[in-house]
Amino acid sequence: MEYRVLGDSDLKVSALCLGTMTWGQQNSEAEGHAQMDCALEAGVNFLDAAEIYPIPPRAETHGATERIIGSWMKARKNRDRLVLATKVAGRSPMTWLRADGSATRLVRAQMEEALQGSLKRLQTDYVDLYQLHWPDRPIRLFGGHRAYKYRPSDSTPLEEILQVLADMQQRGLVRHIGLSNETAWGIMRCLHHAHANGCPRIVSVQNAYNLLNRCYEQDNAEIFHEEKVGLLAYSPLAQGYLTGKYQNGALPQGSRKALFQRLQRYETPGSDKAIDRYLAIAQTHGLNPAQMALQFVTTRSFVTSTIIGATSMEQLQIALDSVKLPLSDEVMAAIDAAHAEAPNLCP
Repeated sequence: MEYRVLGDSDLKVSALCLGTMTWGQQNSEAEGHAQMDCALEAGVNFLDAAEIYPIPPRAETHGATERIIGSWMKARKNRDRLVLATKVAGRSPMTWLRADGSATRLVRAQMEEALQGSLKRLQTDYVDLYQLHWPDRPIRLFGGHRAYKYRPSDSTPLEEILQVLADMQQRGLVRHIGLSNETAWGIMRCLHHAHANGCPRIVSVQNAYNLLNRCYEQDNAEIFHEEKVGLLAYSPLAQGYLTGKYQNGALPQGSRKALFQRLQRYETPGSDKAIDRYLAIAQTHGLNPAQMALQFVTTRSFVTSTIIGATSMEQLQIALDSVKLPLSDEVMAAIDAAHAEAPNLCP
């Protein structure tokens, strides 16, 4: 397993990060523990969670994922071997996350409540990376409308949000901070406030990035090289579509699409043909399509860690083994040709 520096921090994280959003809904506590055991044995030292997990978020299950991680760390006594990341929810209509029933906002009281809740569930005194799950201001999220549309709002100023994070950092509750589902403007404004106002410097951003969605390359990849803000790439398999399991109308029993019908982000016009082409590239070169898609992401120069997720140990082992897969010049040329003909169909 390769280890990479997280932003400009002193932390080294594995090139694969174990995502956890299925634990507590699709996966039991015992299955979550088994996945963490397997990943740690393979060299993964990086876990990513969120207060709203598991997904889809529900009042009955929120926080279950963090509790599963906490019980595992307590049983294994291995907190010091891990880089642990979690997230605070941005603005949303969800009212079950806060004790007073408020809809979520990135304001001091809510952020403090969220962090204390996460620490309690995780059974730890600190998190290594605390991330804003999505912005407080209204922007296109999770595959919404493609065209940008400005919407005025009463969003909390970024400098105020960063000051809350600074206070958490000074108290030793948070080692480093990161963003998620953020734009180039948001990333650069946070960096500006770090430089101009002494706010803590972000070390990472967690955005979707995969063969069907390479939008990050257009504006944000340069930020890694110039500002040392690493990408933690989520959805590298396009929620399973790049494995081929949903092609030709297939609907595997127990799959996320069968259970939740939440995968419309990867069902845009032309996406099925683009997926067919990537699957054909893998077949032509004798590659597992999931491993090809994962290794494409992991080997990009601006990616610090690829977030993998699985509901079965077989899926997890395939993902863990992806780092051993060489991608030849011929494979890369074929991937780039396919992307040039049908770019970013699923932003």
